[in-house]
Amino acid sequence: MANVFEPNWDEEQDRPPFSWLRARLGRQAGSDRLGASVFELPPGSSSFPLHIHHANEELLVVISGQPTLRTLNGERQLEEGELVAFPPGRSGAHRVDNRGGQPVRVLIVSTMIAPEVNEYPDSGKVWVRTLPPGAPQPEEAVDILVRPGDERADYLDGEA
Repeated sequence: MANVFEPNWDEEQDRPPFSWLRARLGRQAGSDRLGASVFELPPGSSSFPLHIHHANEELLVVISGQPTLRTLNGERQLEEGELVAFPPGRSGAHRVDNRGGQPVRVLIVSTMIAPEVNEYPDSGKVWVRTLPPGAPQPEEAVDILVRPGDERADYLDGEA
């Protein structure tokens, strides 16, 4: 049974500063087209790099702690119970940091639209996938993470 307050953690990442526990509650509850994950961030950690979803929308709910939200417009501290929407596109760019001394828990609810393109402004990377973020990856999936350079391939280059 999925529970926000007593999550069944099903994924962990420990690549400082991007360290967290994750419970994919949407999947655990049987959701198909809507994602919902609880993340627990230890002190000094971050969720993911600053990123932009070009297909999916997300909604963050602060369950406990006081995380710092970073967007393209700056940073601000969030309070328990606060909700923040991240629409698709640059206006929805976000990163969540825990600068406090206690763990932070946030619930992130998202659409599960594919294909998806994610942009990473700090590193200049682009991630293109034919599966929704966080979904299991089928064998035939396209999943490409690149850092575009100045040279662009011609549309017909390599075609017969």
